[in-house]
Amino acid sequence: MMRRTVIFLLITVVVACIGGVVGSILTIRYINDDSPNYTSISQHQQMVLTGNKADTILRVPKGLDFLSAAKDVTLGVVHIRTAYGPGEFSLNPLHSYDQPVHSSGSGVIISDDGYIVTNNHVIEDATNIEVVMNNNQRYYAKVIGADPSTDLALLKIKAKDLPFVRYGNSDEVMPGEWVLAVGNPFDLNSTVTAGIVSAKARNIGILRDRNSYQIEAFIQTDAAVNPGNSGGALVNLRGELIGINTAIATSSGSYQGYSFAIPVSLVSKVMDDLLRYGKVQRGLLGIEIADVNALIAESFNLSVNQGVLVNGVREMSAAEEAGMLPGDVIIGIDGHVVNSVSELQEWVARNRPGEDVNVTYLRDGNKKDIVVTLKNSEGLASILKNEIKTSLKGGAFEDVPYRELAKLMLEGGVLVKSIDEGAWKKSGMKENFIIAFIDKVPVDNVEDLNRILTYKRGGMLVEGTYTSGQKGTYGVEW
Repeated sequence: MMRRTVIFLLITVVVACIGGVVGSILTIRYINDDSPNYTSISQHQQMVLTGNKADTILRVPKGLDFLSAAKDVTLGVVHIRTAYGPGEFSLNPLHSYDQPVHSSGSGVIISDDGYIVTNNHVIEDATNIEVVMNNNQRYYAKVIGADPSTDLALLKIKAKDLPFVRYGNSDEVMPGEWVLAVGNPFDLNSTVTAGIVSAKARNIGILRDRNSYQIEAFIQTDAAVNPGNSGGALVNLRGELIGINTAIATSSGSYQGYSFAIPVSLVSKVMDDLLRYGKVQRGLLGIEIADVNALIAESFNLSVNQGVLVNGVREMSAAEEAGMLPGDVIIGIDGHVVNSVSELQEWVARNRPGEDVNVTYLRDGNKKDIVVTLKNSEGLASILKNEIKTSLKGGAFEDVPYRELAKLMLEGGVLVKSIDEGAWKKSGMKENFIIAFIDKVPVDNVEDLNRILTYKRGGMLVEGTYTSGQKGTYGVEW
């Protein structure tokens, strides 16, 4: 019995020793060994994270993903480079500037065939306008039309199948909504910043010195915007254009917290006017107005603290013909509430002369509605059209038939029918010359020539072909 006990104890001790040795070996080999059992850290990370993604990957709520909107919009936002002075192509050695001055801004492609919206102040008085695409492809642009009262301009480049930014609905935009600003600040191409809509229908007084028809009803955001962003896109998270970035509130010249964009509801109307008529068709009520506030409400014994007070009604104006009087308080246009002058101006500016608007107003505490037929700046209920001139500074011009253009392998051009004393003759140009390009911008017809020359200043390079087939290049002082 004693012997069996001793043997059992010996066996137990031996087994314990063997187990300890084996455990020590395994511990040293597999726990304390610094050598990994894998050869790719990225693969190892994926293996560890598999099955645990909910805890390790940030889930972006639906509708708050900026990636899709940023990717789509950056393709449709361009860099606009402008030159002022003698111009890159000027042949005039007598110009007062030694070198052209360059500036830059942004623009938004709004059609696949090359129409671009930007700010008027980006291209105003520019000798040459160059458009640089997101892929660095370059074009020279012509000005189709510009409107200082809204600070908007429409450009055109000769291109097809371009990516463009589709219009959204700025009326539906609400304070607190996420937006993206896309542009080229400080020449940093395709820069995207994010923020929220801070307010709507802001009037900051930056256009007050332009004329008496200025419209300021800006969308205010806190998306970072700096010099070079002007003319760029403000979009919602669906990638839809809701505004054109135009200004910043700053004392330093750089972004300090708030930026301002022209709402696309106004942009789209101005673009259509410039495309169709070459100028903006402003429908006017013909009244002098002021914002209603608590002080004015008390002074005039008004029943409201918001709205637009009619201080005066011009003779023969649309408002006078409709029966409006000084002292009336406008509180709505076409069923939309109007609380300020900027809101009134925006809603009225969406209409052309000859169109009707329904005006809701208060008179002696009573609410009234009238229909007003808007008039233009000349007091007429009709469209103001640009005159197409066939004679310009000593030159007579006419369109070239398509068969003649095809024979000379030209896509467009204007025939110089005759030349008298003036800028064209001084350049050395002769009759029967077909103008095909001005400062590298294609000239399609006489209407196009009028449009281009409207915005030209100083020297310009004119290229084309005589009807005989001889090519020519001339420097014209305009």
